[in-house]
Amino acid sequence: MMDNKTFIIAGIIIALLIGIVAVFMASGDPDGLESTALVVQGQKQLTGATPPDAEIKEDLTGKFAYSSPMPDYSLGETLGSTGGLIAIIVGTLLAFLVVLGLAYGIKVAIKPAK
Repeated sequence: MMDNKTFIIAGIIIALLIGIVAVFMASGDPDGLESTALVVQGQKQLTGATPPDAEIKEDLTGKFAYSSPMPDYSLGETLGSTGGLIAIIVGTLLAFLVVLGLAYGIKVAIKPAK
């Protein structure tokens, strides 16, 4: 049976491999939530091709807005595919740390009294 440390390391390696392989298998045509937003805004029809200028633009005057540190899983045009791989690795490790922190917080919160 595997100890916890080996199990966690194996899980991180598997998650990184899936993330890296997924980049090369992903479609360039937006799907899911992004595609639904384009349909709702009338910028895309379900039966037609996605318009080339289908960027979502909103009037955010006086509203909350943010900019992603790694938009579309990249670090800019200069790094190309390498930047995408770095973004995936950093994102996977950050997600792991968030889940680990939440698990630790829950463990501390429900620790039985002695």
